Amino acid sequence: MADLDLRPLSLGEILDRTFSLYRRNFLLFLGITALPHLLILAFNLVRTFPVASPIATRRVVVLGQPQVSASAGFMAVGFVGLLIGVVVYLAVYLLAQGATVYAVSELYLGRTTTIGASLRRMRGHILNLFGVTLLNGLAILGATIFLIVPGIWLACRLATCVPAALLEDLGARESLSRSYALTEGNAGRSFVIYLLYLVLLYTALLVFMFPFAFVGGIFAHDPGAMRMWLGIAQIGNFVAYALVTPILTIATAVFYYDLRVRKEAFDLQLMMNPGGVIRAAGSGLAGVPTMFS
Repeated sequence: MADLDLRPLSLGEILDRTFSLYRRNFLLFLGITALPHLLILAFNLVRTFPVASPIATRRVVVLGQPQVSASAGFMAVGFVGLLIGVVVYLAVYLLAQGATVYAVSELYLGRTTTIGASLRRMRGHILNLFGVTLLNGLAILGATIFLIVPGIWLACRLATCVPAALLEDLGARESLSRSYALTEGNAGRSFVIYLLYLVLLYTALLVFMFPFAFVGGIFAHDPGAMRMWLGIAQIGNFVAYALVTPILTIATAVFYYDLRVRKEAFDLQLMMNPGGVIRAAGSGLAGVPTMFS
């Protein structure tokens, strides 16, 4: 992607460049997102089509009448399964998001990459990215408590924390501070990126998942048919997320580079040191007063 010159971009150019990267490297980004998410799809399908177990139920007597209720063992297994599902989801989400950022960085700077190479670059970075995501979520949640608007505004200011964490090798607190400083005066552009992503995501869900979930509800009287349609809905959910999720990550990575070009002359730094680390001098944090300082 050598034709993607580094220069200040308008919002329209950021979005155009995002879709251009995605279109020209569709299989790369689809593979980075879809392959890890197959684990989530498998987990959801297992929940949709549960396997009967001899410990699943037990008979109890209520007011002289035998009743069937879930056994303690089955409930424990269900709780453990829920925890496993949460861990799997977080690991998959972070792996796909981080690998996409690395892929965008390579392509944006005129290099090539593969699905495997992008995923392998996340080795050793999952825990740090988990810390970034957790702190980001807590900060936004805290701001949301004081009404919805502050939460949305803070989410827009922290939009580039993941690219900052991965591409500048920053910790959780430093990456949030970095994003907060970079996006000063640009929260509106972050908001449009998020809004476009949500519109595309719910449109994809409306096409690929909701119709099958609706039909599954119609067959509520027939457990076999209902589970079949809900299983198809889970596959549609997988397709929708695999197709749309890369767009947000690509857009935030392109936005991150645009902010660095605008505020730090990153394009000139790269010309003078093409093989150097792209981290800003002093992490770009020294002397920058932020809410995380």
